[in-house]
Amino acid sequence: MSRYAHFKTYDLRYSDFDYKDELRASSLLGVVQESACLSADELGFGYEDLKPKNFGFIVVNTYCELRRPVLLGESLTVETWPLTPRHVFFERDYRVRVGDEEVAAAASRWCLVDLNTFALLRPEHMGEAHEKCPYRDEKAAVPQSWKVPHIKNGREMYRMTVANSHCDHYFHANNARYGDFYFDCFTMDELSRKKVKAFQITYEKQAKEGSELALRREDAEDGALCEIRCGEDVLSQFRVWFEA
Repeated sequence: MSRYAHFKTYDLRYSDFDYKDELRASSLLGVVQESACLSADELGFGYEDLKPKNFGFIVVNTYCELRRPVLLGESLTVETWPLTPRHVFFERDYRVRVGDEEVAAAASRWCLVDLNTFALLRPEHMGEAHEKCPYRDEKAAVPQSWKVPHIKNGREMYRMTVANSHCDHYFHANNARYGDFYFDCFTMDELSRKKVKAFQITYEKQAKEGSELALRREDAEDGALCEIRCGEDVLSQFRVWFEA
């Protein structure tokens, strides 16, 4: 029996690219998220399958490794598959290609949530879809740790208010939008002089419409740490590695 994988090719838009004509981090996160959703639909535990139970999958960690920038005019093919769940964590990996060339790899962790109580649910709540799921325990990308170190001596870079355009059907800022939130902590000049090797995002609490966010940054020897705060609460953390 062949190993399961979902494949999807994306024709990218001009708006998916930045001032360098390179794919935005938010656009990469967007196609990865889209492929995860399409694969879940295919396997019987997608949005429409879970909606009647008022269950939903919420991403809690994303890690991306970049082999090279994706350039304006290129199309992407995303391959994704689910790994065997661990307790309340559902892992999923991805390979991202331009033609036959692997240009990025990613890994994510999700939690299945009761949207009424926000209790974390085990895989058994998926029923037959879990029992029959062709889990594939192969890693495309392996983070050093799923935890991002906390900032100790960071500085505030900017503030923003979450608006309706940031939010998805779970009424909080969509995870792909964090790619823009975090890379806006850097100037064009900085990003023109640095090549992103990898980045990682943790999502700890939801950023809902009207939330006033403060984005902070602390530079490290191999990159930088960032975090999003709402008052005293840390909602999300970010780590980026740059090429030496």
